[in-house]
Amino acid sequence: MFARILAAVDGSDGGFEALKMAIELQKTYHSELLILSVYREHNMWKASVSMVNQELTGSTDTALQYYAKEVAEKSKKYAQEQGVENVRCFYMGGGPARTIVKFGEKYDVSLIVLGSRGLSDSERYLLGSVSHKVTSTTSRPVLVV
Repeated sequence: MFARILAAVDGSDGGFEALKMAIELQKTYHSELLILSVYREHNMWKASVSMVNQELTGSTDTALQYYAKEVAEKSKKYAQEQGVENVRCFYMGGGPARTIVKFGEKYDVSLIVLGSRGLSDSERYLLGSVSHKVTSTTSRPVLVV
């Protein structure tokens, strides 16, 4: 039923719960599990800070990229510890919802699994802004945990 499952993770509790659900589904359907961590690129902020200190912008995006990579790799390791063998991890920069949807299309995923709320404080009060955007912009099935 689900040949390829995408688990979108961000280091939050909700992302971890989504990962655990994706692992259970992977075991049930013997799917390929793709884990994606997206870091936001700070375009406006980056542009304004670069006028003051160009070195600072590189370090900010580098730190965010490093964090996303670490989240993806730790999630993959956790999945392998739970018995998942067919798993790959990725990390990418961009708008989280748009990147998740495009990634899902590129890899032809059968299901996208993500947390209802992630790390963003400003988006915490509604159904997570990212989960809402993903569910309303993709034609693929989405499981919000």
